[in-house]
Amino acid sequence: MKIGAVDLGQFPLLLAPMEDVTDQSFRLLCKRFGVDLVYTEFVNSDGLIRGAASSIAKLNLLDEERPAAIQLYGQHLDAMVEATRMACDAHPDIIDLNFGCPVKKIAGRGAGAGMLRDIPLLLSITREVIRVANCPVTVKTRLGWDEKTICIDTLAEQLQDEGIAALTIHGRTRAQLFTGTANWEAIARVKANPRLRIPIIGNGDIVTAEGAANAFRKFGVDGVMIGRATYGRPWIFRDIKHYIATGELLPNPSIEERVRIAREHLQLSLQAKGEVRGIFELRRHLSCYFKGLPDFKSMRRALVTECDPTKLDELLCEVARRYGDWTPQKAEEINNPWS
Repeated sequence: MKIGAVDLGQFPLLLAPMEDVTDQSFRLLCKRFGVDLVYTEFVNSDGLIRGAASSIAKLNLLDEERPAAIQLYGQHLDAMVEATRMACDAHPDIIDLNFGCPVKKIAGRGAGAGMLRDIPLLLSITREVIRVANCPVTVKTRLGWDEKTICIDTLAEQLQDEGIAALTIHGRTRAQLFTGTANWEAIARVKANPRLRIPIIGNGDIVTAEGAANAFRKFGVDGVMIGRATYGRPWIFRDIKHYIATGELLPNPSIEERVRIAREHLQLSLQAKGEVRGIFELRRHLSCYFKGLPDFKSMRRALVTECDPTKLDELLCEVARRYGDWTPQKAEEINNPWS
């Protein structure tokens, strides 16, 4: 699969853009486990053109994480155009437009999936962003605003006509948020449209290696984007690639390996954001790295409340000492979330 001149190879895996999740530290970890394309967290176009430090910081890309896309969102055409110019100064490999975020504070004001209620404006923003961008422009969106207004079949053709280089489809409507199940048949229908020449990337409910392989083989997508299943689980990309190549499932990472990865994640986060933000924004992952361990409630609480980096590292080492020989087979009553 190619997005412009960006060659992602066969069966490419993409890390979904997620606020407070896909920061630089996590993107670097996922690259080490084989992800083919990473995205920044959402970048607010209004905040970027106002010079908000938090928005500007999200544009920072390292060579080690490329190819990488900067994702922009907003509902004002002029702001999106100017934000695109600023983002291009960071030399991303791709600019991605977020027309799919369903959360109320974004969609409710007309940005993200809120753009699905104003298709003419959505297409105008896409057209003008492509005009000023110096790299390929892609779009991530949903099936429609709700079940009564599903528009993805027509919208995909319209976006291609405007000149986008690839389209990512989350198989839900905005009204569904993240409830129910993703409609991969709808994604496959778009992919099967003979008029479409751009790559179609599928997104939604991919949590296992078998699920990712099925997305390629059954639904025919060009790429698979994975989001929430990566929380505290960057090795999912390694697992999927191994399964697609061999048909064999890799064993779940040992506790020692998970601790090693979590400690590396901690150091990367500290380097990128400093002690306060580096630890605070790591907590979403720390609560997931060891999900499923028995009698872990007090340890989990300690991991997500400790503010001292040295003590937090010691707690992670204690997890290895306390649970190093734990396996699902030794505690069959615990559901292993990675099986």
